[in-house]
Amino acid sequence: MHQEGNMPELLCPASSLEVLKTAVIYGADAVYIGGEAFSLRAKARNFSYEDMKEGILFAHDHGAKVYVTVNIIAHNEDLEKLDDYLRELQELRPDALLVADPGVFMRCRAVCPEIPLHVSTQANNVNWETFLFWQKLGAERVVCGRELSLKEIKEIRHHIPDQLEIEAFVHGAMCISYSGRCLLSNFLAGRDANRGECSHPCRWKYSVVEETRPGEYMPVYENERGTFIFNSKDLCMVEHIPDMVDAGIDSLKIEGRMKTALYVATVARTYRKALDDLKQGRDVYEQNMKWYEEEIRDCTYRDFTTGFFYGKPGPDAQVYGSNTYIRNYIYLGSVLGEREIDGRRYVNIQQKNKFSIGDMIEIMKPDGRDISLKVEDIRNEEMDHMESAPHPLQSLYILLGTNADRYDILRKAGE
Repeated sequence: MHQEGNMPELLCPASSLEVLKTAVIYGADAVYIGGEAFSLRAKARNFSYEDMKEGILFAHDHGAKVYVTVNIIAHNEDLEKLDDYLRELQELRPDALLVADPGVFMRCRAVCPEIPLHVSTQANNVNWETFLFWQKLGAERVVCGRELSLKEIKEIRHHIPDQLEIEAFVHGAMCISYSGRCLLSNFLAGRDANRGECSHPCRWKYSVVEETRPGEYMPVYENERGTFIFNSKDLCMVEHIPDMVDAGIDSLKIEGRMKTALYVATVARTYRKALDDLKQGRDVYEQNMKWYEEEIRDCTYRDFTTGFFYGKPGPDAQVYGSNTYIRNYIYLGSVLGEREIDGRRYVNIQQKNKFSIGDMIEIMKPDGRDISLKVEDIRNEEMDHMESAPHPLQSLYILLGTNADRYDILRKAGE
C-alpha cells in the first residue's frame, strides 16, 4: 500500500533458483520469476515446481516476497493447460501473480482467488482509468507502461486510491515496441514474443532503405506515442530515485530475467544501498552517487537512458551500430559452503567461467564491500590439485587469502 514517506520496494528478476537466492541476499525486497509455462521468457531457464517451492520458502525465510509471471498473451490452446498450472501455484502460495491477458486474469481469479494479482506492463497501462479498471476487477498492483513520464505517473497516483500499488521499471533493457507488444520476432524468426519466445531481433544491426532509392540510407524517427527505433539503450534511474519516490511509485522493478547472478547481485546491491541511503537523507544519497554510478558501470550494460520518465526521449536515447554488451567483470561463481582441507579453509563454488591459480579476483559482498585477493589453490571434488579451472559447472574448492561467506560472489576483471 502506498504511504507517503516510505521507500518503495526493490523488485529484482531471477532466472533460476541460484539467482533468486542471490537477489534476496543482495538486497531485493521481492523477486519475480517465471515457471516452466505461461511466462514471457521462454528462453530463460525458469523454475520447476520444486525449485519454485524452494525459492518461495527461501525468500520468505529472509523476509522477501516472490511474484510469479503468468504474463503471456494467451491463445485458445494456452487456456487448456492453464488451470492445472494455476492449481499448482495455489499450492505454492507465491505473494502475487503477474498477469497481462484479461482472460488469464479471470482464470487466476477463479482458480486461485487467494493469490494477489499484479497487472503486467504488457497490458498497456498508461492512464489512470486503466488502473481503476484493473482495480475493479481485483488487481492489487498495476505496472506502468514504459512510455509514461514521471509527471503522468504522479497524475495517476492522484486519481487512484492509496491501496492500489504502482510498479515501474527502474533499470534494464528497454523494448522498442509499445509496452512490449512486438511482432518483429514473429515476422523475422517465426517466434512469438507475446508468448514467451522473443528472439530479440531489435538487437540485430539494420539499415533502412526505401525500395526506389537503393543505397540511400534513411533516418528513423519516433513520435510522441512511443519509440520505434531499434536497439534502445538500457534504462538506468539510479541517479533519479527521489523523483520516482516523489511520483508515488510503490515498487521499483529491475528488468533481467535472463541475466546472470553477477548482474543481478550488482544491480540489486547498488539500488539497495541507494534506497537505504536515501532513507537516511537526501544528502547521504547524493554523497554516494559516484559509488552507485561506478557499480552500475562495472556490471553488464549498454549505454544508459532515462527512457520516457522526463518526457519523450530525443535521438540520443537510442544506440546505432552496436548491440553488444560491455562486460567489465567475469562471474566465477557463488560461495556454496566451505571445507577444511589440510587444516586450511577452502570455499566451495560451482564454477561459471575459467580462472587459474595466481589470478587476482574479487569477493563481492552483499554489504557493498569488494575484497581483492589472489587464488592460492584450486582442488576438484576428488581433492586433486588443479592449475586452472577451464570447465564450467565443475564443483571446486578454492583457497583464498581471506575468508568468504556463503552467497558471496567471486568475480574477476574482464580482459
